[in-house]
Amino acid sequence: MISGADEYDIDITFDEAEIDRLLAVTPGDVESANSLTYAKNVFIPLTTACRYTCTYCTYFDPPGEASLLSPEEVREIVRMGFDAGCTEALFTFGDDPDGRYTQVHDQLAEWGHDSIHSYLREVCELALEEGLLPHSNPGDQTPEQMELVADVNASMGVMLETTADVAAHAGPRQKNPGQRLATIRTAGELGVPFTTGLLVGIGEDWRDRAESLLAIRKLHERYGHIQEIIVQNVVPNERSQFEQPSVETMRRVVSMARAALPEEISVQVPPNLSPTRELLDCGVDDLGGVSPVTDDYINPDYAWPALRELEDIAEEAGVPLRERLPVYRRFLDDDSDDETWLSDRIRRAIDSGGETGERYQSVLTESIPR
Repeated sequence: MISGADEYDIDITFDEAEIDRLLAVTPGDVESANSLTYAKNVFIPLTTACRYTCTYCTYFDPPGEASLLSPEEVREIVRMGFDAGCTEALFTFGDDPDGRYTQVHDQLAEWGHDSIHSYLREVCELALEEGLLPHSNPGDQTPEQMELVADVNASMGVMLETTADVAAHAGPRQKNPGQRLATIRTAGELGVPFTTGLLVGIGEDWRDRAESLLAIRKLHERYGHIQEIIVQNVVPNERSQFEQPSVETMRRVVSMARAALPEEISVQVPPNLSPTRELLDCGVDDLGGVSPVTDDYINPDYAWPALRELEDIAEEAGVPLRERLPVYRRFLDDDSDDETWLSDRIRRAIDSGGETGERYQSVLTESIPR
C-alpha cells in the first residue's frame, strides 16, 4: 500500500500476481547488460538546507548553519567542470529549503528571487552559458515549481526511495511517498526525462520494494518519461543507525528492478556506494554520474571512483564502457511533431557548434539509444 496515495490522488493499484512474480525473482532470472554507461558531471550542492530531517541523511544542515552558493561560486564550479571535460551540471538541494530557513529566504530575496526555484532557473541558465547541461534534483516539486525550471534542464530527478511509511521518514516534517510519486507524475505530465530510484535498507520490507518498482513502472507506462532508476543502498554515517544491506540483498533488489522495468529504462547502481562488481550480472547497465572534480556531497565519506576504476569494472565484466549525456539519447531521437521531450533551449545547446557542441556530439556518437 502506498503511504499518502489518497492525499496526492495517486491512483496506482497492484496485482498480487505481479507482486508475487517480483518477490520470486533471483539473479538467475535476469541477464547481464552488454555495455555500461556513465555520465561525467560536476556536483553543485546549491544549498544544504532542507525541510526534512531524515535520520539517514548527512546532507542537510540545521537552520542557521546551512549554506547557499552564490552565482559566482556556481559559475566557478561549472567552469571547473567544463575544463575537466564534463557535460552535466548536477544541481541538488533539500526540499523547499526557503520555506523553513529564514536566512536562505532572506538571501534569495537580496539576490532578487522569491523562491529557490527562481534561483535554480538562474543558475541552470548560467550552466548552459558555460557549456554544461543541467540535471536538477530539487526534491518534491509542485507542477508550478517544476514548470518554472523544466525548459532549462536536460533532465531532472527525485528518489522515490520507498512507497512505504517507514520510521526513517518519521517526525513533524515527514517525507511522504505519495508526494514523491506526485512529483514523478508531474514530470511525466510536463514531458521531462526523469531519474528516480529506491533507497534500500531504511526499514522497508521486500513487498515494499516490489510495490515501489511497480509504482515507477506504472507511471512510466502512462508517460514514457523514466530514463533510469537508481538502486542505492543506505550507508552508515554519523547520523545513521542503519546497517548497510548485504550483497545478497542488493543482488536480489537489483534483479527485481531489472525484471520489473522495461528494457529502455536503465538500472543504475552508484559505484562509490555499492558493491558494483558483484551486481553487474543482476542487470546493471549504468554507473551513474561520476565527478572528476567535486565530491559526492550527499555521501561525503564515500569518494567518487576515478574513471580508471570504472574502466576496470567494465573490463572485468567484459563489456564496453560508454559515456552518456544527462539526458538519454532516446529522448533526443524520439522528438517529433507530436511529442518533444527537450525544450528548444536544451536542443540548441546540444546542437550548438564550437567546443561545447563538439563535446556533446562526441558523447552521443559513443552512446547507445536507451
